[in-house]
Amino acid sequence: MYQDLLLATDGSDAARRATDHGVELARELDATLHVLSVSEDGPQATEKQDRLRSDREEEAASAAEHAKEAAEREGVDVTTDIRHGVPQEQIVDFAETNPVDMIIVGTAGRSGLDHLISGSVAEEIVRNAPIPVLTVREQP
Repeated sequence: MYQDLLLATDGSDAARRATDHGVELARELDATLHVLSVSEDGPQATEKQDRLRSDREEEAASAAEHAKEAAEREGVDVTTDIRHGVPQEQIVDFAETNPVDMIIVGTAGRSGLDHLISGSVAEEIVRNAPIPVLTVREQP
């Protein structure tokens, strides 16, 4: 049933936990792990950008490479892809246009005003994805 898993990563702590879960799940199921990282473009990306980390494409590539290395260490078949745009839109689009069975994504578990202001990429993915979504909280 689950032979092609999509792991969405941005290199954050929550994404690293999701990577650990995704790699383990892919290993247990003998599934292929498709790693997707999105280089965020647009006005919102500029607002969120950390001044010390200015190259969003490099960050996306680094996040994907980290996940790929983790999968390879466990003997998991893995592919990587970097896209540009709004993360939740690109992740859902990938799921709609590629033969994947499940999306795995990390979530920081924000609530209250912080959640209201920034929204949740994971929440948007859950709401719009055509396939099951496994969300992994940053901290248990």
